[in-house]
Amino acid sequence: MHKTVSRFLGVMITLAAVNAAAQVAGSMTLGVPATELVTLAKGWSAKNQILGKLVYNEKDEKVGQVDDIIVTPDKAVSYAILGVGGFLGLGEREIAIPFKQLKAGDGKFMLRGATKDALKGLPAFSYAK
Repeated sequence: MHKTVSRFLGVMITLAAVNAAAQVAGSMTLGVPATELVTLAKGWSAKNQILGKLVYNEKDEKVGQVDDIIVTPDKAVSYAILGVGGFLGLGEREIAIPFKQLKAGDGKFMLRGATKDALKGLPAFSYAK
């Protein structure tokens, strides 16, 4: 019985030491370091530069609007959710387009090869419940 208690205490002390080493106070920086703020400021703001922007094709025809962006679990921006079709907001539906297919410029996005009919033919996007 004494050996069992001794082994148990030994295991607990070892686990506590490993856990303490893994959680060193002050080892994790909260927020963004000042050295990264310059790089961060040069990035895109979803609110100011992506969401709500119109999407045109190469013929300068409006084909949709960016309603949302999807950030995948690995934190890579993968898809733009576009509102397409409809008139004055009625009958509009959402579709997913790989974000890399959109080209930015002049306060809008361009989606090469897009037509209203082609986008209507894509499956509708719906959020997970």
